[in-house]
Amino acid sequence: MAKVACPYCYQRIDGAALWFQCLGRGDADHDGCRKRVDDARRRMTGFKEPVLPTFPPPRSQRVRPVRLAWCPDCRGRTGVRACPECHTPLPPNFGDSFSPMIAMFGGKGTGKSVYLTVLAKELRSAHLRRRFGADIRMTGDRQGGFESSREWLAENVERMFTEHKLLEATPQSVDGRREPLVFEWRGERRRWGRTSYRTSYLSFHDTAGEDVGTLSGAQDLAYIGAADGLILLLDPFMLPDARERLRLPASAIRSTEETMAVVDRLTQSLRASNGVGGSDRISKPVAVAFAKMDAFFDVLGRDHPLCQEPRRAPLYDERLGRATHEQVAALLDKWQGGDIEQHLRQNYRTFRYFFVSALGAPPDYDNALVEGGGVSPYRVDEPLLWLLSLRRFGVVPCGRAE
Repeated sequence: MAKVACPYCYQRIDGAALWFQCLGRGDADHDGCRKRVDDARRRMTGFKEPVLPTFPPPRSQRVRPVRLAWCPDCRGRTGVRACPECHTPLPPNFGDSFSPMIAMFGGKGTGKSVYLTVLAKELRSAHLRRRFGADIRMTGDRQGGFESSREWLAENVERMFTEHKLLEATPQSVDGRREPLVFEWRGERRRWGRTSYRTSYLSFHDTAGEDVGTLSGAQDLAYIGAADGLILLLDPFMLPDARERLRLPASAIRSTEETMAVVDRLTQSLRASNGVGGSDRISKPVAVAFAKMDAFFDVLGRDHPLCQEPRRAPLYDERLGRATHEQVAALLDKWQGGDIEQHLRQNYRTFRYFFVSALGAPPDYDNALVEGGGVSPYRVDEPLLWLLSLRRFGVVPCGRAE
């Protein structure tokens, strides 16, 4: 089986040779194992709490994968499988099929935490499950507790959707590690008249702007290099010509870094982590999402195609996606952002532009409040759905909405 990226430590592992974690129950003749700090897990993920031990699979698994094993110390039976590198427990169906790992990258003040919170809420919503006939749920979470991703998401959703407050800046992570949000996407797949079920796992990692503020910091984020596809979140306020068209308060400008510097840093990080030479282009697909585009609704006019809510079909609308790409490219050219377009074409084989707004309306930056009508996401799922619709992933269908 081809190797897949662990959604917690981002190392490539063999999905057919996962380790197991003891349940601590023992058998009739042995007491169960006790919890202790796992040095490998602490070193690779930052998780410092005592856990039950993990152990490699039996030799028979080298011939045929098994789902049950007996702990060599307490002889207790377990079906909990774990990453052989970081020893973090993995979801039951992990490793059965290719699971694309989608990474998110952006500079300071881009709104990554806001975007990720809204995207995660969309993934957990009933309408997205019904739209694609899929079972989509959050999974993993280190069994709750220490730096729980569920707690992180719940607190962010409460703050934004109930209290109508903007999120504070993401603090820098310890040792470059932070708990990821891991989602399981399970859906039907019909081939040659037969129906099967495929489970994919998506891992998202929220980074502080300072964590990617330098090339060395970006390289330390192993998940960028391990990702199969990327969402590059860019702040249009950092484009001088775009910013001049708006009446923004000083509090709306969260960074002075040029957009081209963020794009170039990602490129250098990917080339270094994946060994891509200067004569080649990067093969990983990149969804280039311009965030905070609600600020341009009035400038463009509500009749502009980018400002009209698209029809939601049970597929990724390729025709709409191409049109959006061309329309955003035209805006980028008008805003003197041609260097970004040129850089992407020269360095990436596959990329596409997106026009998104996590909030749906300009917030009150001075008071850190969401617009009075509340959060109303606009096209935030499109970058992810495009990536998942690519032939190399095949998680969602791609076509043309009627």
